Parts: sequence; C-alpha cells; structure tokens
Amino acid sequence: MSLDLIPRTAYNEDHEAFRQTVRRFMETEIAPNAAKWAEDGLVPKSVWPKAGELGLLCPTVPEAYGGLGLDFGYNAIIDEEGAYNGGASTGFSLQSDIVANYLVSYGSEEQKQKWLPKMVSGEVVTAIAMTEPGTGSDLQGMRTTARKDGNHYVINGSKTYITNGQNADLILVCCKTDTEIEPKWKGVSIVLVESDREGFERGRNLDKIGQDEADTSELFFNDVRVPITNCLGEEGKGFIYLMSELPQERLSIAVSAQAAAQKAFDDTVAFTRDRKAFGKPILDFQNTRFTLADLKAKLQVGWAHLDWALSRHLKRELTPEEGAAAKLWHTELQWEVMDKCLQLHGGAGYMNEYAIARSWRAARVTRIFGGTNEIMKELIGRKL
Repeated sequence: MSLDLIPRTAYNEDHEAFRQTVRRFMETEIAPNAAKWAEDGLVPKSVWPKAGELGLLCPTVPEAYGGLGLDFGYNAIIDEEGAYNGGASTGFSLQSDIVANYLVSYGSEEQKQKWLPKMVSGEVVTAIAMTEPGTGSDLQGMRTTARKDGNHYVINGSKTYITNGQNADLILVCCKTDTEIEPKWKGVSIVLVESDREGFERGRNLDKIGQDEADTSELFFNDVRVPITNCLGEEGKGFIYLMSELPQERLSIAVSAQAAAQKAFDDTVAFTRDRKAFGKPILDFQNTRFTLADLKAKLQVGWAHLDWALSRHLKRELTPEEGAAAKLWHTELQWEVMDKCLQLHGGAGYMNEYAIARSWRAARVTRIFGGTNEIMKELIGRKL
C-alpha cells in the first residue's frame, strides 16, 4: 500500500502531483541508504543539494528568496513521504517546517537574502538550539546568554539534543539577552550563529535509542562573538516568536507520526499474511485480525483529523491548543500502532534487521520532542 491510496481532503491535484516527485526521491535517494546512514549516525550533507534541486527543501519560502512560494501542504507531503519511506529525512523537516519560517517571518531583509536561497538549494543546513542540559520544555529557564559588547553579542552557554547539530552551517540560538528582566520570558532572544564563528564547538553526536541517522548533538558557545545584526527580529521577542511558530512544528510532528504509523500497519499486514504459525497465516487468527482491525479504524480517524488540522492551518486558523492536541493524539496513536505491530511480528519484531524494530525505537521520541505530551495536555487544559 502507499499513501496515495488513502482518500485525502486537505490536498489538491497540484499537491498530489508533487507527491509523486517526493516519493521518487524518497524511494531512490533515502530509503536505500537509510540503514547505512543509521550505522554512520549521520545523513551526509551531499544529499541536501539533491533534495534542493527538486524543490524538496523549504517550499514555502517566497520566490523572491529562491523558494517556490507554496503552502504548507507541500511541506506536509514531504513529511508524510519521508516518514513512510524510512524516516531518514527528519533533518529536512526541521529546516523546511521550522527554521525557514522563523527567517521568513522575523528575519531582516539582509538575513533573508543571505540565508534563505542557500537553505532552499541545500547549500546551507540549519538547526535551532532551544533545549539545554538543565532545561527541557521550560524555555524560560534557559541559561545561555548573549551579552552586548559594543556592536556585538558575546554568547556563552550550551545546548543539547539539537537536530542537524553536526551538519548545521547556521544555528538559530535561543538565549537570554537580558537576565534581570521579569517575567523571564521577556529576556529571551533568537540570535543567528554561523558554525565557523570562533568559540563555537560541536559536542558529541549523541547516542540515541532511535532515529540513529539523525545527527542529534551537543553544542557549546564559548565567548562566541556575533554582530548585533544577527539578532532575529526584535531583541526580547524571542519567546513570543517561539510560541507563535510551535503550532506548525507540532502539526509537522503529527503528520510524520501518522504516516510512520500507517507504514508500520501496512508492513504488519503483509508480514502476518506471509508468516505462518500452526499451519496457517498469522493473519487468520482472530486476535491478529481484531488487533489490526482496531488499528485500521484508528488510522482512518487519524487521517480524517489530520486533514482537518492541515486545512485549518492552511487557512491560518489552527490554534496553539489545536496544534498541541494534534501532536498529542497522533504521537500517542503512533506508539500504539508501533507497539502492537511489533508484537504481531513476534521474535522478529525484536530484531533490528526488521523495519518494525527500527520504527518502534524511532517512534519513542515523538512523545518527547516538540514539547512533551505532558506539556501538550497542560496547554490544552489551560484553555478549558
């Protein structure tokens, strides 16, 4: 089965034509190399220009900055096809769905002209550094500082769990430009840091339990000097910018989670149809059929909800709590599907040579990143 067999309401004919280009790229460039990249702990930078050449990076960037000027639906299709074909393109979605939006929405004209065309082409890989060793979802508690010194900032601090950390040429660093102001969120700014700045160091490519191909890293800033003009938008508005962009980030996670769950389900149907026990296919046992029937029904509901959320977002109507709810629901569904599908694989499901084992490991983080699901419940609960 493939994703184009699922009736969709959020997309038009142009979206679906674009899907075929995305799928060919994922099937020829990503899927065959995913196991090697997982072993290496890195997707090589040479892949990025190939994606850029086909318009698969930052499609929403305006044409004035080298992009295609398309809507987020095109990003969502890239996310779906990437998740369905092995998930090794996580770094692409970070650049396209998250970082690009910050630059388009808040960047100066000079920043946009300098960085966006190179992000679209794949010449430049980007990251956004929010999380610190002592703070996870509590962004107001960050300790990385950017102190003014003449017409420069001097940045000190460390970040961790940063996607694209080893490959990044440009990092959007969330830091405190004012450590005294109350409430604390008013002191948060976002500053652009080029990876060749003196004092910037990449730490370990972290050893994770899943998504092995993603270069999730530690980053260190030791008296890193950048010009004041590297501030993204207004100083002290960083927290507001972060809160404004998180609904799209969380919708992006929901999209990938749903597609990954569908892939696991499709693979498991095929596996249980072929694998035999007690002289008949595993699929012929009532427990198998009932388990898969239950998952199929939930996936059907998931696609309908996802299209509703995408349609809301394309009309700029998706609220922060709706984005949080999408992330919460689809990642919880993803985990349920992965866990039950692995169980139906029996002992084979515990072997990394089977896709379900790798997908199960990779799925565990989606309930954590982008804000833990506990935080999603808190955000939704505040609006009750």
